Amino acid sequence: MDGEGRWRILRLHVEDQIPLAALARESRISARTLQRWHHLYRDGGLAALDAQPRGDRGARRTQPETVAFIERLALTRPRPALATLHRLATADATRRGVPAPSYSTVREIVMDLDPALVTLALEGPASYRDKFELVFRRRADHPNQTWQSDHTELDILIVGADGKPDRPWLTTVLDDHSRAICGYMVFTGAPSAINTALALRQAIWRKTDPAWAMCGIPDVLHVDHGSDFTSHHLERTAISLHIRIIHSTVGRPQGRGKIERVFRTINTELLAVLPGHLDRGSRNPKPVLTLTELDRAIGAFIATYNDRIHSELGISPKAAWIGDGWLPRMPDSLEELDGLLLTVPKNRVVQRDGIHFQGQRYLAPTLAPFVGRTITIRYDPRDISEIRVYDRDTFICTAIDEAHPNLRLSLRDIETARRARRRELRRTINDRIATVAPREEPRAPVPALTPRRPRLRTYEEDE
Repeated sequence: MDGEGRWRILRLHVEDQIPLAALARESRISARTLQRWHHLYRDGGLAALDAQPRGDRGARRTQPETVAFIERLALTRPRPALATLHRLATADATRRGVPAPSYSTVREIVMDLDPALVTLALEGPASYRDKFELVFRRRADHPNQTWQSDHTELDILIVGADGKPDRPWLTTVLDDHSRAICGYMVFTGAPSAINTALALRQAIWRKTDPAWAMCGIPDVLHVDHGSDFTSHHLERTAISLHIRIIHSTVGRPQGRGKIERVFRTINTELLAVLPGHLDRGSRNPKPVLTLTELDRAIGAFIATYNDRIHSELGISPKAAWIGDGWLPRMPDSLEELDGLLLTVPKNRVVQRDGIHFQGQRYLAPTLAPFVGRTITIRYDPRDISEIRVYDRDTFICTAIDEAHPNLRLSLRDIETARRARRRELRRTINDRIATVAPREEPRAPVPALTPRRPRLRTYEEDE
């Protein structure tokens, strides 16, 4: 009750002379309280009737030793339950002969601990770093300067290829400057280099949808230390496309915070309304969607995400990426991009019967001049029925597996290639002989040589 309320009751005694005993019966306030109010009014006036804060408000009246004992247990891993903490604190206080704390006091002491201190003590430095450590956030200066790419396992069950429930993955490529999603890949199974390559292929090349304008080769690609991101395939592809790959520090996901927020947005805004969503209340939902249907839903959501206003940028990611107009750095052709991203390079020696690779033999008449030489092959891990052959980064031919049903090579083709190779070598030999060996002149007869007398060898020490 505030001072005005107290005065409305006390005024009946001060001005109307109603006894405090009768006033206590009418107001159901104890006579002792009314007497205290009357003394306050007589000594300090109306201002004295206002509630005065306690001088010890906020100060804990528990023994400091008891507080220290409770805090020490609360910061011990594993932390005991509150009931256990209260029981141990009571036993400690009894042993020391001081008042035992109540359960609410123990709970208050535990809840007043610094959350950062609790996280560091109970969850370790990694969790503390992710939650409380100060980070430096920066934004790329222009579009396609820095891209981020990462995987996440989606919170949804779909109908797998075998008809059984399966949990898909999502790979996303995000432009750091505009927050635009440049490419993505939905797949089942563990993340792999080919899935990463497919997401990058979509991100780099021009889209069939003209509204999805994002494309081009980034200057920097920021990824984690997954095996697919550290593969030699991606490294060699980045060198060919002049992309600098930066791997985030192990155990430090702060550098990928923007793409992590995109994953959360997809999980909370899209997947939460789709059938088969995995939430806390349903751990075994019935899968309904197929991988193709989920891919279509995610693609439609990404189109909406790129066009809507971003809370931090104030404009849409698409508008931020387009800016005032500019030309992204593009590959020469889609075939060149596919040759880098969707094929894996290996070195092989061309044998007399073709190129041996993964237990198969690959033939092509164009390989005849390269028998015994080391060449580079590129292959698509999804289809190894044919390989692309390169000599020092120069494309030679496409060699086909001998067991391939579309192979049209015959013995006549091989014999024709053999004869052509022999004729080429014979012409080279004739040209070299005509160039190197001069016309021989007739020589005079050489007289017989008399045997020479062996000379006595002398050494420096003998002189």
